[in-house]
Amino acid sequence: MKNLFKVLTVCTVAAMTLSSCNCFTKMAKNEDAISLTCVPEVLVLNNGNVDAAITVSFPEKYFNAKAVLRVTPVVVFEGGEVAGATQYFQGVKVEDNYTVIDKTNGGQYTMNVTFPYEARMANSELQLRAEIKCPKGSCKEFTLINLNNGAMPTDEEAAILAAGGAEAQQLARTFGITVAYGVNTMQNDLDFASAMQSMATGYKNVTNEVTKANYMYAINSSNLSKKAQNADDVVAFQQKAAAQKENDRIKQNIYINGYASPDGPEKFNDKLSAARSQSGEKAAEKLLKDLGLTLDAASYGEDWDGFKELVAASNIEDKELILSVLNSYESSSEREEQIKNLSKVFDALKNDILPQLRRAQLVNSSDITGKTDDEMIALVRGGKVAELNVLEKLHIASTGKLTNEETIAVLEAAVAEGGVNAYNNLGVAYAEAGNGEKAAEAFATAVKAGGNASEINNNLALVNLMNGNTEAAKSYAANASKETQALAAAAEGNYAAAQSQLEGYNAAIAATMNADYTAAKQFVANDTTAKADYLRAVIAVKQGDFTTATAELKSAIAKDASYAERCKEDVNIRKYIGNEIVL
Repeated sequence: MKNLFKVLTVCTVAAMTLSSCNCFTKMAKNEDAISLTCVPEVLVLNNGNVDAAITVSFPEKYFNAKAVLRVTPVVVFEGGEVAGATQYFQGVKVEDNYTVIDKTNGGQYTMNVTFPYEARMANSELQLRAEIKCPKGSCKEFTLINLNNGAMPTDEEAAILAAGGAEAQQLARTFGITVAYGVNTMQNDLDFASAMQSMATGYKNVTNEVTKANYMYAINSSNLSKKAQNADDVVAFQQKAAAQKENDRIKQNIYINGYASPDGPEKFNDKLSAARSQSGEKAAEKLLKDLGLTLDAASYGEDWDGFKELVAASNIEDKELILSVLNSYESSSEREEQIKNLSKVFDALKNDILPQLRRAQLVNSSDITGKTDDEMIALVRGGKVAELNVLEKLHIASTGKLTNEETIAVLEAAVAEGGVNAYNNLGVAYAEAGNGEKAAEAFATAVKAGGNASEINNNLALVNLMNGNTEAAKSYAANASKETQALAAAAEGNYAAAQSQLEGYNAAIAATMNADYTAAKQFVANDTTAKADYLRAVIAVKQGDFTTATAELKSAIAKDASYAERCKEDVNIRKYIGNEIVL
């Protein structure tokens, strides 16, 4: 609480030196009863604004009935200042529409002021500047009063103030009285990026690739002709198996499966498919003898699955009816009988479909092991990102093994092919680098590309919070994660609700803002990052433990040199640097 002598009654000191400006002379009485309070005394950043409530208490029989006082709150900082809304007070005989101070009873009045925050305000002061106006004398127009010594401007000072500009602004500052110091910007330390969600990369280190070829047989035969053994697809099968044999990342599994077309007796076809499996196995062993690959042979009888697949892919008339029959009957004989009853289409089946099922099928199921993470990292750092496919780019960017700059570069290279997932994950990387604007652009592009996943919605809420767009964030936060909703509460200054829902570093920020320092320390007890060290230093200062504060601050600076400068501007620490805290 400040005595308002420096806000109002100093006017009397000046007035008494000016016989032509004496309407404040009587206001000198009971000056000790005039008080001024500002809540908070250290300003706090909240939701992009800095708010304060400045309360003035006037005693009884104080305010001159003909006096007008104009008071302006101003946040001053190096290189500039921001003025808030001006408040006018008037005596009961003044014919204006200002706040009337009753001469007999006095009164208490609160000025609620709000300033949009900018970074230069971190190291600032909130001043009040007062101007007086009387119906008589030299103060017929509002005249600035020096609230620190009660002096009126000299002729020279009046000329400077009238001229405006930087010199006038600097002089006006010396006339103001400080009611609050600095801005606690801890809300800006909330780590919104840590709650953002990356989307699945779709990457598998081991992928499976299947290659097929067919040894074709005549109806009811298990003998292979030379033509069948040298068919184009069989030759290509062997060539690919030989090429893959040279790649130690590929494990090949070779199968030969015998089939019969589903026409004729089922028992006969079972024996026929087994015979085709045997003759196919002999041919395949000869085909692959120089590769040292083992074969696994099997027979599967009538190939109804292959029949269904071929019919579905064909242009045969009434194919839907045929497929319906297959789905309606379980018995092989019943299926065959019902299909033969479809006389209109049976000839097409006999000529176009069934011959393709008389086969022994070669299958190469190859397990292909991709690049190791170390190999991918080497390509990234060697300027060869283009040698990674899109899934590899998404994967290596998700491992946390790259620097943030490298992660962004890889994802920027992936977005052309990666679509929604790549843009979302790029947005997360931008946010982690502190670039909220680019993060928002990436998430917006993900939406334009057709993305509507829960991860994108969650991240849109967080990036809007990160960029100070709290209202925009609300439209997404309702369907976001509980953690994101808690961070939205913290961004609006509801730290109690946030603390109960958060964990780790962000919970510690909320607890510190709640002055729950014991809980705050517990939340970051196992966090060894520079930002956690710095937060512990702030907490220690608030608890008066400067030994711990010094140690934690030194640790933070050792890990991140930027904290050496930040602490000099931080209202929570700066006044102790060089005194209780010696770095």
